[in-house]
Amino acid sequence: METRTLKYFLAIAKEENMTAAANTLHVSQSALSRQMADLEARLGRTLFVRTNRQTLLTEDGMRLRQRAEEILSLIEKTEAEFLSSEDDITGEIHIGAGETRAFHLIAQAIKNTQARYPGITFSIYSANALDVSRRLEQGTLDFGLLFEPVNKERCQYLDVPYADRLGLLVSRKDPLAEKEFVTENELLSIPLLVSSRFSPDTVLSHISRKNISRLNIRGTYNLIYNASLMVEAGIGSALAIDGLIRTDADSPLVFLPLVPPSQMHTIFVWKKNHLMTKAAEVFLAEMKKVCISGSNT
Repeated sequence: METRTLKYFLAIAKEENMTAAANTLHVSQSALSRQMADLEARLGRTLFVRTNRQTLLTEDGMRLRQRAEEILSLIEKTEAEFLSSEDDITGEIHIGAGETRAFHLIAQAIKNTQARYPGITFSIYSANALDVSRRLEQGTLDFGLLFEPVNKERCQYLDVPYADRLGLLVSRKDPLAEKEFVTENELLSIPLLVSSRFSPDTVLSHISRKNISRLNIRGTYNLIYNASLMVEAGIGSALAIDGLIRTDADSPLVFLPLVPPSQMHTIFVWKKNHLMTKAAEVFLAEMKKVCISGSNT
C-alpha cells in the first residue's frame, strides 16, 4: 500500500466529497476514483458510502482512517529524525495530556526547548488516560501526562512535582456556593457531572467504595469549559480540578474543595525501551530540568 494512496484516502475522508478532494490534491476525479476503487478491491472492504453530493466513510473506512493517520505520522517523524543534524535539530513532538494545571511544567519545557532549537514544534493531544496510553503504545505520541494510578512497569516516567486539588464546580446561584467546602456525604445529594478524561480509578478513588454507587451522576464531560456552561445552566455541579476555570468574584461559578482534601498527582511518561528522536531526547532533557527545578520550589 503506497503512502500516496493513504494520503488520497485521507483527503477524501476530510473533504467528504470526491470532487473537492481531487481539487485539493490537484488530480483528476476519475484518477482519484480509480485509486480508491483499487484500494477497496485490494482490502476486500467497502470504504465509502457514495451519494450525489457526499462521499462518506463506512465503519471499515473509519478504521482505515485511524490506521492511515498513524502510519503517515510515523513516516513523517522518521523522516524528520534522519534529516535533522546535531547542530540543527528539528522535528515535531507529540504529547498527550488531560486537563491539568501540571501542564504548565510541560509548557515551560517546550519554551526552553524552542529557545535552543526553534525548528522543533509540538503537537498537543488532549484525551483521557486510556486513549493517551494506547497512542503511546502505537508510537503516535512521544510522551504523555497521566493521572495516577498508572501501571509504571509498562512505561518510563518522571514524577511531576505538582498536585491538582479536586473539588466541586458550582453555580454562584446555587445555595452550595455559600459553603467553603463540600464533604463526601454531601456529594451524595448533589447532581454531578464527571469528567470522562478521568478514569474511575482516579476521580472515584477519592470517594469511599460504599458511596460510589450512590452518587447522582447526571452526565459526563470531555472539556471543562463545556462542563462549566452546563453548571451555569443548572444541570448539575462538576467534579473538577481547581484552576482550570475562572472562579473569581466576577465569575458565575464557584470552586469548593473537597473535605477531607483530595489531590490528583500526575506523571510524565514515555514508551519503555523506545528509541527516541533527537528532538524528543532534547525535550526530555529539558523536562527533567523543569521537574527538578519545580520540586525545589
